[in-house]
Amino acid sequence: MKIAVNSKGKQLNPADLLDVSDGNIDRAALEALAGQSILNPRQFDRRTVIAIAQLAAVLEMRNVEIDKPLDGKIAITAFFEASTRTRLSFESAVQRLDGKVLSVPDGQVTGVAKGESLADIGEMFNTYGDVVIMRHPDTDSMDEIRRNLQRPLINAGNGSGHHPTQALIDWYALLKWRPELSLENCPEDRRVHLGIIGTPGSMRAVKSFLRLSLMFTNSVKRITLISEMADPVGLDLTEPIEESPIPIDITNDAQEVLPHLDVVYVNSIAFLGDSYRNLDGRYKLDRSSNLKSDAVIMHPLARNDELSEDLDQTEHNLYFAQAAGAVFVRQALLTAVLDRLNRISGI
Repeated sequence: MKIAVNSKGKQLNPADLLDVSDGNIDRAALEALAGQSILNPRQFDRRTVIAIAQLAAVLEMRNVEIDKPLDGKIAITAFFEASTRTRLSFESAVQRLDGKVLSVPDGQVTGVAKGESLADIGEMFNTYGDVVIMRHPDTDSMDEIRRNLQRPLINAGNGSGHHPTQALIDWYALLKWRPELSLENCPEDRRVHLGIIGTPGSMRAVKSFLRLSLMFTNSVKRITLISEMADPVGLDLTEPIEESPIPIDITNDAQEVLPHLDVVYVNSIAFLGDSYRNLDGRYKLDRSSNLKSDAVIMHPLARNDELSEDLDQTEHNLYFAQAAGAVFVRQALLTAVLDRLNRISGI
């Protein structure tokens, strides 16, 4: 068994997630992703999120590289905005499954620097690869490149828009940590109170995580948003929050609510106007924070002062295990989107 092991913090076992479903994977939910672009977390439902997590667990446990499921496929990673974890984990995911990568690690080395439009770049990409994975600082960039792009497009972050694969990674970590969350009838004592420190309206990773969390109505008993802003939600989330049966609170008092939270999701990097800024500096988490003894902390990384390194060696640290699952989630998604599930034996 090969399991991604993080150097510090809580260790997670993917077998625990598969055990609650008796090892069964919802293949039909995965097959429905074939040929699809992945742009926004609202494309998913709870069933699909769980199916992707189940396949990721199989990929994490088994040496599926010998099946070469992406042999003959080329992924274009087009990163017009700086990235370390997202770009490298996508490229690792492709190459470990025997696919090939064409990489644009910096938009300034493309025709964009000379004024070329994303629509024209999309036209060129049609002949270069089989799937395009793009990050861009402009929120409208996904629509622009899709004017001509005919290949599946995976959104790796677009301005203040969305980061759907990060949200899948987040929920993969949660489902491994507490597998009962994947059950249709999650036991009451295993349901979680989620706390989110940040502003979903301007933090794409937080926005996407919250959007997926709203789908788990039988597993999430309450969500509390902790923000320095009076209205941290934003237009994209107003309607789904109003329609959700999950009670949702908004507060600016972290100290009051921290002792009640099972999961604390924290981020500080927000896209405001045309640049990234750090928010919520007064909400720093460290060993002195009044956390429940069994509470876990999540963070999409990279971190700044909002999350102290003195928590790294504690069992509160789920964020390193969260990051360690990224390659397997992206492998699962790419295998489904590129219609190569039949190349993986035993599923």
